[in-house]
Amino acid sequence: PIQSLFPFLYFMIRDLHIAKQVEDIGFYAGFVGASYMLGRALTSTIWGIVADKHGRKPVLVITLIAVITLNTLFGLSSSYWMALTTRGLLGLLSGMLGPIKAYATEVCRKEHSHLALSLISSSRAIGLIVGPAIGGYLAQPADKYPGMFSQESIFGRFPYFLPCLCISILAVAALISCIWLPETLHKHNEATDSNNSIEAMEESLSDSNAEESSGGYWSLFTNWPLMSAITVYCLFSLQDVAYAEVFSLWAVSDRKYGGLSFTSTDVGSVLALSGLFLLIYQILIYPSVAKAIEPITLVRATAILTLPLLASYPFMTTLSGFNLQLVVNCASSLKNSFQV
Repeated sequence: PIQSLFPFLYFMIRDLHIAKQVEDIGFYAGFVGASYMLGRALTSTIWGIVADKHGRKPVLVITLIAVITLNTLFGLSSSYWMALTTRGLLGLLSGMLGPIKAYATEVCRKEHSHLALSLISSSRAIGLIVGPAIGGYLAQPADKYPGMFSQESIFGRFPYFLPCLCISILAVAALISCIWLPETLHKHNEATDSNNSIEAMEESLSDSNAEESSGGYWSLFTNWPLMSAITVYCLFSLQDVAYAEVFSLWAVSDRKYGGLSFTSTDVGSVLALSGLFLLIYQILIYPSVAKAIEPITLVRATAILTLPLLASYPFMTTLSGFNLQLVVNCASSLKNSFQV
């Protein structure tokens, strides 16, 4: 639901007639994009606590139900405030990211935990392919595919409902698959005969004692390496999400405003292709690079390389046709790979 939005967000805000002039569309679009992340920022810690207390599976189920309901309502938005509210509520109820990473490490053996986390990253790349493709190709279906969708149909009256509906259908499939997912939360207060449970209990007790001797959870805020890593991750995430939204708004803007005059299909294609490159990079290239270069060195290098790459985007407006498509796709693919 995150990546499918960006290819058509500009056009959706335009059609909701909240902006009095074209130059204001980006302003209002920014609030819609930010409302989801604001909701996640407010409740992510709470969902983590819920997952630790009541289990990973309930949090996954609640999140998927929220996606099915609120994402569908977002596609049916008839006003700007409805769109803003549904996206904000979706963010508040999206508590999957932390628990799904914990689940991935708990459902497999310890020596395979790094592989489980890498699969989570790969799934993000798949989302970067599928999401923009759905949003770009299925938005405004009555205009793009008049032989299949009439202007009088629900997809003609709500031109951005179809991509949201497709995302919701995928969420329904994921929700059904949750039926067969085992709960991995360790119940320390229940006696079991499993050696693994005993070992987990011993580790938990030792970790608890270590926390008490070191000042408890609040000592985490004085852990300089940890807080530095969190800050860096926060900044990288900030510019990553900002790029995804600003790029889509810039690309579809008219050339007289410094944009590229792309359609939603063009934006969806660029984002989907860059997602495909990211998937290939993660599977075939990144493992070798990670072995040859220390992680912190790699982060510093990609951060430095990102600066001239982003600075080159305004000059792309001088290109057109195949050259423009080639340069934009290459730049977007490199930008995504720098985020690994």
